[in-house]
Amino acid sequence: MNEDDIQDVTGMLKRIPRWVIVAVVAAVIIFIFHPWVQVGAGQRGVVLNFGAVQKIVLEEGLHFLIPVMQKVAIVNVQIQKATTETVAASADLQDVTSTLALNYHVLADKANVVYQNIGIEFKERIIDPAILEVVKAVTARYSAEELITKRPLVSEEMKKALTERLIGNNITVDAFSIVAFSFSKVFTEAIESKQTAEQLALKAKRDLDRIKVEAEQKITAAQAEAEALRLQRANISSDLIELRKIEANIKAIEKWNGILPQVTGNGGMPFVNLNKN
Repeated sequence: MNEDDIQDVTGMLKRIPRWVIVAVVAAVIIFIFHPWVQVGAGQRGVVLNFGAVQKIVLEEGLHFLIPVMQKVAIVNVQIQKATTETVAASADLQDVTSTLALNYHVLADKANVVYQNIGIEFKERIIDPAILEVVKAVTARYSAEELITKRPLVSEEMKKALTERLIGNNITVDAFSIVAFSFSKVFTEAIESKQTAEQLALKAKRDLDRIKVEAEQKITAAQAEAEALRLQRANISSDLIELRKIEANIKAIEKWNGILPQVTGNGGMPFVNLNKN
């Protein structure tokens, strides 16, 4: 490019409005440095000045940054779910495999502290190890059978221990549940045999109770019948006996043929002739 060409370009630039030049420069800066950040729903922005975590935590929305100097790390503060499977020993030294579900979230106003101390991989670094340690500690205090029969109590104790452990890292527990317990084949068969025996014993007890009730009903009925007979005999009076005699005489009269007995005698014993004429 010769001197004339340079002069032509310079003259052309002088004729361009200044606001156009400013707009072009601003567009270039925006394109290169991207001086804003958008924090989405359920997120918080951690401000970094040359990599150093700042106290300010950006809430949801659009925020402008100082190019080159500032960057923003996004931290999820929504409720998240962690499902973990652990193997621990019970108080009676039975191997127990537990499947657990934990709902948790990072405290929103402490997102910068969590990012600075733990980073964004807090599940792998904090959540999973905490669950493993708590489950082993609680499981060791119960027998295998108690883990089954006292499951709600065991779950509540685990939740309480996890809550106390995680809140120190600014992570709160929303819900905790034991999805499943599983044991060795030998122990499972022993539990099933015991349950079967208990069910048979319960059935036998119910049958015995039924037989007792039926026997008591029969005894009660017999006693009632005996009492009725006693009362009936007690109600028979001398008047009733006399009435029965009168009834018997009436029946005899009804059968009489109307002929009186004939009496004969010769000074000796009278003779009654009962034969018909």
